[in-house]
Amino acid sequence: MIRRPGLVALLAALLTVVLLAPPSARAQDAAPLIQRMATETFNDIAGAVAALATSGSPRAAPVIEALRDNRLVYRQADRAVFIREASGSFVSALTGEPVTDAGTTRPVRLNNAVRRAIDAAMGALTLMNPDPARRAAAAEAVFKSRDASALPALEQAIGQERDARIRILMEEARAAVVVASPEANEADRITAIGVIQRRGDQDALRMLGSLPATAPPRVREAAESASVAIRRTLAVWEAVQNVWYGLSLGSVLLLAAIGLAITFGVMGVINMAHGEMVMIGAYTTFVVQQVLRTMAPGLMDVSLFIALPMAFLVAGAIGIAIERLIIRHLYGRPLETLLATWGVSLVLQQAVRSWFGPTNREVTTPSWMSGSFEVGHLAITANRLAIIIFAAMVFAALLLFLKRTPFGLQTRAVTQNRRMAGAMGIRTNWVDAFTFGLGSGIAGLAGVALSQIDNVSPNLGQGYIIDSFMVVVFGGVGNLWGTLVGAMTLGIANKLLEPYAGAVLGKILLLVFIILFIQKRPRGLFALKGRAVE
Repeated sequence: MIRRPGLVALLAALLTVVLLAPPSARAQDAAPLIQRMATETFNDIAGAVAALATSGSPRAAPVIEALRDNRLVYRQADRAVFIREASGSFVSALTGEPVTDAGTTRPVRLNNAVRRAIDAAMGALTLMNPDPARRAAAAEAVFKSRDASALPALEQAIGQERDARIRILMEEARAAVVVASPEANEADRITAIGVIQRRGDQDALRMLGSLPATAPPRVREAAESASVAIRRTLAVWEAVQNVWYGLSLGSVLLLAAIGLAITFGVMGVINMAHGEMVMIGAYTTFVVQQVLRTMAPGLMDVSLFIALPMAFLVAGAIGIAIERLIIRHLYGRPLETLLATWGVSLVLQQAVRSWFGPTNREVTTPSWMSGSFEVGHLAITANRLAIIIFAAMVFAALLLFLKRTPFGLQTRAVTQNRRMAGAMGIRTNWVDAFTFGLGSGIAGLAGVALSQIDNVSPNLGQGYIIDSFMVVVFGGVGNLWGTLVGAMTLGIANKLLEPYAGAVLGKILLLVFIILFIQKRPRGLFALKGRAVE
């Protein structure tokens, strides 16, 4: 706090008097302050704004807001001040009553100093607002403006604030005012720098960096030390943010690769059309939303819950059709299977272009997946969080399905020893068909999720097919846990490399790493076990 107890006591007493005064008296006291704005002198306008903000007048907020919006004008003849309404009519700035003839007027001019005074004034006016969001915004405004005229109102607001989070914001705003004030002594300014250091964000860093060169040496040293500590903290939070982005990317890769891991592990098929199953899931989401928008717009918030089973069924049915019509004739010929599925992918892409057009299609994000929140300095968006949770649920459901159902047992048997499974009476050809359909259906679910964070276009799947193969090979063919670990590892590594190597070079480095890794462990991180596994 600034060590001027007499001045602070006087300002507090004046503030109490104006707040307790009758409205008519406050309006009368505000008259000379409002009239002071009828000038071409910016310093007088800024001073009038600061004084009006602490006057307690009910006309303070509308007048200052009008000035901020360039709607405050004055008449040169008698310096009467008016507010221009949106309709073009005028009201008296002093009383708020309509004016029939304002005469020839000129706008009250603005410059940066006046704008800073307006920011500080609006902050002071809303520090006592009943709405917590308005009080928090006011504290932030004072922090950025660092206007000493808001200090008395800020002190009073801190004493009455019951919300701990908002009180911290107000204390940070007070610290910013103290640090910027050349009238404060060194000890108070150094203490205030500690408060700003605890805030630890970019605004705090900019505030400490704007300290004038005329500040005392000890204050500058404390500010530099605090800036170094803030940069170190922000670097840690940046790494944590990149890890979060990596988990998000890993969840997307898991959804895209988990179906491929099943089909690749069971059938040994290199399915180049797997990315198109993802694309089909995304377009299914688009179609579902279009139908709901026309027939039941009130259900748009639950459109994804309707699209999920639809995408699974559509993509799964197309996958079974591809297996029955094409792939089953090519078992044992991996190169021909790769070429055939690549041709299928081109056919599916062109079919989607012909049906929906080549341009991106808009998929609406439900309200419950919109917005974001912060944990410390970690920004978490709702749609990314939802995808991470959804990927975990799909993984758990698939794991239970393969471990606890007869079809899952048969699938695992065929994966480990196809000939022995056939000798035990398992119809391996139908296991192949339904496994391919299951993998394609899960890719459709991935498309639903990707429609919320990526462009829905005919090329959607192509951006994930290579990464999906990298995940499957790195984690271990046919092993779900390997797919999970591989997806998360590659996702996090990719996001940690991007700030230093760039997006393209980062992917190249990961590809080189996987190639070297496979030279040492050809079966991946988690090799599949079985008598016939080779």
